[in-house]
Amino acid sequence: MLKFIKHNMESILGIEIFPLIAFILFFSFFIGLLLYVWKMKSSHVEAMGQMPLSDDMHEGEITYSSDTSNQKNP
Repeated sequence: MLKFIKHNMESILGIEIFPLIAFILFFSFFIGLLLYVWKMKSSHVEAMGQMPLSDDMHEGEITYSSDTSNQKNP
C-alpha cells in the first residue's frame, strides 16, 4: 500500500514544497500564539484564571433552576 502511495506522490510535480509549507504554517501559528500569550497583561490572565472558579452571577443573567420566581422576563 505504501509503495502505491509513494509512487503516486513521486509523479506529482512540485509536491516537495507542501511539507515545507505545512511546517512553516505550523511553526508560525505557535510562534504567534507564544507572542500573544507573552504580551497579555497579567491582570487579564488572573481574571481568566479565576473565571471557572467564580460563582458570581452577572446582573441580568437568567438562572436555570426549578424556582421561577427569581427569573427576569426578557
